[in-house]
Amino acid sequence: MIEVEGLTKRFGPTLAVDDLSFSVEPARITGFLGPNGAGKSTTMRAILGLVRPTAGRTTILGRPYRDLDDPVGRVGVLLETFDAHPGRSGRNHLRVLAVAGGIPRTRVDEVLALVDMREAGRRRVKGYSLGMRQRLGLAAAPLGDPEVLVLDEPANGLDPQGIRWLRDFLRGLAGEGRTILISSHVLSEVAQTVDEVLILDRGRLCAHRPMSDIASLEDAFLDLTGQTEQLA
Repeated sequence: MIEVEGLTKRFGPTLAVDDLSFSVEPARITGFLGPNGAGKSTTMRAILGLVRPTAGRTTILGRPYRDLDDPVGRVGVLLETFDAHPGRSGRNHLRVLAVAGGIPRTRVDEVLALVDMREAGRRRVKGYSLGMRQRLGLAAAPLGDPEVLVLDEPANGLDPQGIRWLRDFLRGLAGEGRTILISSHVLSEVAQTVDEVLILDRGRLCAHRPMSDIASLEDAFLDLTGQTEQLA
């Protein structure tokens, strides 16, 4: 479970997140949506202890991220800043992460299979397409078999077939009881994936509704972006 209570973050005169509160439940996929610059990434970084809040608090599994006894084994992360050495193979990149996190190397082949990269894992990262790099980042997130996953724009770089694969991938993880928070700035991109949606605008929560409430979510997104998204 993830809980955010009264989170506020200022960068100098800029108010990035404004008194934000919400919770993300286990065994569900929660979409965190809003236009670019809405404060989604700042909120995720605050949850992960990478940004110090100006006010408020965030917890994962009842504790601040920095106080978790085994953060790699409890929380899987994909941030937009994900990168891998271009000269390493995908498998070697994951092996380095496994060693650093005290994770058995046997887990590397398991997650490569999970993201359909058994063969591609032997190739150097410099030869990967954007979609393959994204899958490698998604392989790294569950490497420690975590209970919680925080994924920033996981569909970035994926083609329509890749987005369908991502839906099945996340559904499988949620079906195991994991708590999953994913961000996007495109409602239709996650419409068939998430169970509920948080919509953020200028750092404030303007909607928190189940995905089944499609009409009201489309209206909320239209108000923010000026563009309608046909989800039916």
